[in-house]
Amino acid sequence: MTTSIFRTLTGATLIAASCTAVQADGLAGAYLAARAATYEGDFSASAEYYTRALVRDPGNPLLMEHVVFAQLAMGELERGVPVARRLWDLGARSQAANMVMVADLALKDDYAAILQREMAQHQIHPLVDGLLNAWAQMGLGDVDAALAEFDKVAEQEGLRPFALYHKALALASAGNYGGAEALFAADEGRITRLSRRSVLARVEIQSQLGKFEDALATLEGAFGTGTDPALMSLRQRLEAGEALGFSTAPTAQAGIAEVFFNLASVLNGEAANDFVLMFARVAQKLSAEHVDAVLLSAEILDQLGRYELSIDTYKKVPRNHPDYYAAEMGRAEALRRSAKPEAATEVLEQLVREFPTLPQVSVSLGDLLRQQEEYAGAIKAYDSALANTPTEANSRWFLLYARGISHERLSHWPEAEADFRSSLALRPESPQVLNYLGYSLVEKQEKLDEALDMIQRAVAARPESGYIVDSLGWVLYRLGRYEEAVGHMERAVALMPVDPVVNDHLGDVYWAVGREREAEFQWKRALSFIRDGEGDGEADPKRIRSKLESGLDAVLEQEGAAPLKVANDG
Repeated sequence: MTTSIFRTLTGATLIAASCTAVQADGLAGAYLAARAATYEGDFSASAEYYTRALVRDPGNPLLMEHVVFAQLAMGELERGVPVARRLWDLGARSQAANMVMVADLALKDDYAAILQREMAQHQIHPLVDGLLNAWAQMGLGDVDAALAEFDKVAEQEGLRPFALYHKALALASAGNYGGAEALFAADEGRITRLSRRSVLARVEIQSQLGKFEDALATLEGAFGTGTDPALMSLRQRLEAGEALGFSTAPTAQAGIAEVFFNLASVLNGEAANDFVLMFARVAQKLSAEHVDAVLLSAEILDQLGRYELSIDTYKKVPRNHPDYYAAEMGRAEALRRSAKPEAATEVLEQLVREFPTLPQVSVSLGDLLRQQEEYAGAIKAYDSALANTPTEANSRWFLLYARGISHERLSHWPEAEADFRSSLALRPESPQVLNYLGYSLVEKQEKLDEALDMIQRAVAARPESGYIVDSLGWVLYRLGRYEEAVGHMERAVALMPVDPVVNDHLGDVYWAVGREREAEFQWKRALSFIRDGEGDGEADPKRIRSKLESGLDAVLEQEGAAPLKVANDG
């Protein structure tokens, strides 16, 4: 979980506090429970306990700021306004309160109050404040003053692209599509390349100018000819000569939402997730049509482990919106991560019915089913994905590989081998495919020389992969080259010290070279790493116990397998 600027206590302290604070009636109990909830990312509990603490200490600015943050993180901006206003009245400096108050003023179209802020106290962020003032001028109808503000921001180091982007949006919102297009076209389209939204904004502007061929070229230049439903819808409308309308920032309020979203996007992956979430939530609240803000908020909540909030946020995207499928894909992932694979499967199966020709939906379903060991269903999903994926697409190698794994797990070896070899035909040096096919051939005692060559190539590509190094040691063992196998198996165990399969393999190799005590030690280690005593099909606890009782030679004889034999040993 990402460390926040609001978290300072250690996890142990917070856990201990949370155990006792619920029973405490004083300020300290509520405060510690709130801190524990904040550390765990439980914004609802955090808001509740900080509010309780605030009742007991109503003049405490720190408690007020925490309440405002928690409400904002939950998407309940309006519930944070009264406390944010108290912070303003106290003259306290609070970034969260400043964001909530500016958003509330924008929602009320009180742009004069936004301009009258005392910046020493009410500053939000260097990228935000100047742009907010410019959009506030747009809200007051003073386009010239707004453009002057955008130009002032553009003079600041590093902020010019964002200032020009928003200036272009402001011009478009005022109906000056020609001026907006000129800004987008300048410097070889520099601001067009800022983000997905900047591309789409320019496409909308070009369509308003009747430049449909230019709009199609902009769209294809940025995104190619992929199968994203939202982009496909735009492409079809442009091909039909339909003006798209200007939806990116048609009003000052929507422009302010775009300012907050831009900063959230810039900070995403660079700053603490809950800090980024505040900006995304403000954008989401200011513009009901800003689906990108909804998706970003949901994504961050997922990363924070707040799966229920994430799922609820994804559900805010309406079914008839072009990005509905993206929201449902995100919701399915949040359900999977929250240990609800059945619900995630239902979401993806419904998406497949609604978008049967979108390969990415079928791929997600196949991957989920394969993770759940529902291989027959996974094969069906991969079949659909392959049928709808162009033969020249780069992703085909992985789809064949994934389907091959599913076939192999169902003991459909001819189909599995065919898929693996087809995958290698597309990507001959893929270490994953080389290793999987090579290892499978070793286990089946087929084409061992070819298997050795495949695995050696895989190791050369991924020398730090314990699984692949284990495969090399194991194929050498299968070939009777026991002494050669030892070093590779020891290396594999060093890379994956608690993997039961690798430890079991090292035990077999030690036994084959006469190091019986060390073999028994490795088998015991392998047993200790098998969860719930069940194994995974390769590290069989019953077989390992038999080896410990009577040795590997006896087990091989009982199984009717060939005895250990050193390669080229008469």
